[in-house]
Amino acid sequence: MEVVVTNRQRTRKIDLPLLKRIAEALLADLGIESAQLGVYLVGTPEIIRLNGKFLRLQGSTDVITFDYASAGGQRFVTPHKVGATTKRCPPIHGEIFICMDEAVPQARRFRSTWQSEIVRYLVHGVLHLRGHDDSRPGSRRKMKREEDRRLRALSRRFSLAQLACPAKLRA
Repeated sequence: MEVVVTNRQRTRKIDLPLLKRIAEALLADLGIESAQLGVYLVGTPEIIRLNGKFLRLQGSTDVITFDYASAGGQRFVTPHKVGATTKRCPPIHGEIFICMDEAVPQARRFRSTWQSEIVRYLVHGVLHLRGHDDSRPGSRRKMKREEDRRLRALSRRFSLAQLACPAKLRA
């Protein structure tokens, strides 16, 4: 399993190794044994560029997911043991771009923390890579319930507040 977390924004300092551990725990909880996942924390200019170039949408957004496993029309599957039965679980191969500049105001709006919003966006992106769709109201509600459930589980296992790196003191 390969998970790479990269910071390309300057809005907030973030504990990248902790975010990587959270991503790996999420993948494990979902039964994903094979993954190539890039997670990029970006600012508004980069997310606007990606949104326009690849989705043909104007403006900023909170998270954009690129699924490379389904590119080319066929998803490869690997066996996954569940109890006494074997379930075929497709590998994850994609990138998730998370806009930190969107997380901060969204956290205020929903009376949350920016750290929790970042993890929510991570969960949202991984669920998209697992085939969840939020384009229709019914599927959007189903995906939101799963997103909330996964976020609660992760927040019980990890202190999401620790994603914030303390500012360095200057002499």
